Amino acid sequence: MLVQILILYVFAMTGLLNLGIKIVTYFGIALLVIWFGLSFWHKGQLKFEGIHLFDLWMLGLGAAMCQTLLKSPLVHYDNFSHWAVMVKFMTFTGHLPGAADKLISFTSYPPATALFITQFVHWTGFSDGTMLVAQFLLIWAAGYSIFAGLRDRSRALTSFALCFTLAISFVFNVAIRLNNLLVDYVLPIIMVAALIGIFVYRQRPLLLCVHTAIFIGALMLVKNSATFYVVMIGVYFFYILLTNSKGHWYTKLITIPIKLATSIGIGLLPFLWWEHHVKTTFPISKHQISAQAYSKQLNGENHQELLKIAHKFINQILSLNSLSTKGIILINVVLIGTWVYARLLKHQKNDLFGMTILLDIVFIAYYGSLFGMYILSMPYAEAIVLDGFERYMASMVIANLLIGSIALVRVLDRLQFEQNFQKRSTQSFKSASSKNIYQITTLVVGFFAITMMYSEITGTNFTNRMNHNMLPLQMSRIAKPWTHLNHKKVLIVDPEKVDVDDYYAGYVGRYYFFTDKAVGQENFMMTPEAFKKAVENYDYVAIPETHRTFTVLTQKVYHQHVVTGFFKITNHGLKRIH
Repeated sequence: MLVQILILYVFAMTGLLNLGIKIVTYFGIALLVIWFGLSFWHKGQLKFEGIHLFDLWMLGLGAAMCQTLLKSPLVHYDNFSHWAVMVKFMTFTGHLPGAADKLISFTSYPPATALFITQFVHWTGFSDGTMLVAQFLLIWAAGYSIFAGLRDRSRALTSFALCFTLAISFVFNVAIRLNNLLVDYVLPIIMVAALIGIFVYRQRPLLLCVHTAIFIGALMLVKNSATFYVVMIGVYFFYILLTNSKGHWYTKLITIPIKLATSIGIGLLPFLWWEHHVKTTFPISKHQISAQAYSKQLNGENHQELLKIAHKFINQILSLNSLSTKGIILINVVLIGTWVYARLLKHQKNDLFGMTILLDIVFIAYYGSLFGMYILSMPYAEAIVLDGFERYMASMVIANLLIGSIALVRVLDRLQFEQNFQKRSTQSFKSASSKNIYQITTLVVGFFAITMMYSEITGTNFTNRMNHNMLPLQMSRIAKPWTHLNHKKVLIVDPEKVDVDDYYAGYVGRYYFFTDKAVGQENFMMTPEAFKKAVENYDYVAIPETHRTFTVLTQKVYHQHVVTGFFKITNHGLKRIH
């Protein structure tokens, strides 16, 4: 999937996105046919390991989640301010936005996930549900990679332990859930997949370097904030090169820096190309990485304001009401508890204590980068309330939760009585009681793994039902979405003042009617003459929810009784469009 993203990226950057989608898809089908042909002649076959319990868990619950997401609407603000509108733009225009395309506001955001989703909806049809399924497939594929960290994939306990961890990780993603196109879960899960790949390919130098370059390249194109995750990949890659390179020390002194620099350098090339594209295409770009902008922001903050943000930040970290803090405590308690059990009771050396310290160092470093973002990139009004704190921290909790779980299950596997995988069976236990404990524990962990994932599915369904009267769904009840990019002026009449003040109504209108001139308005306290003049500035008016003042003024000015609907503005009044 990441290779597809990188190929599509090259085509998109050269203005040939639709051609790229066709080439990537047809080439993939051709490879599949060739592989089946070779398999028929017993050539190029992959060794079949058999079906494991985690395969069934992933397929069954993954399919159930896809079914739920296919019926899920988009309602989160950020879908309409960037993520969904970017996919819609590329799907129906066939190219990346340029300086003249005012529909896209966050022009510096790289397009990795949008490219993959665009390719998917190109063939399956554009809708909220198909976009969500596309992103979930990317997440689920990355999640599937964690099972490569198992020492013995036939062990039910360790398999279900990872399934359970994957299900728990969605608890920390509760602020976003999977029914949104935001990348807060995509970033950590792809990073974990990268680390697992580095570990698995540690004895295969060429594959190791290629794998690292691909993951860095794709991850940096997901979002600018992926830098922290890429640093983690780079540090672990360097560690693996140091500990697994063969040859004399003077050979290593030359080869290791070359492999490190080449792999990371090649991985960064797509992002550097993107940065160059942003700087040359857009004179001013939101959220663009700029030392000058950071300096300006820092100089604008006085010391008192910085201290207030710091005080609020520390209080949030130390608060037990914080979900991310609970996650950090959970990781520490489980890893240290297992280390104590294995080391003191089973007298088996393990590296869980060291892993706990390492993950805590990562948390501290991430806290530092997050605080830096608040004081360097955010306006004071947003920074003082720590806007999005739990959302950003959830990503790192998810990453470290999965990393810690892989280390945990490898230690649990070593605690098994029989270490020879071939000899492991229902009889290979130290005693009947240890066998019973193992079986009961497996059943309990398996039950909770299924229950927790099912809880995420039912939670998403519940959220969808609760959102039935949100603005995007109200919009779908009065008009059909437009798919032709235009510059029509559309007025969104919204009685909810907060939707208008934070531009939510405007962004929903821009996405829905595919125009850069959709505007939300709540205040119509004006004279009939002023009302007529204001309305006639627009081409269309959308009234998703009853607005009493607008209805009264329409009656006075146009002698029409208008409650809700979508209308074209004419010289003679409002003409309803069905």
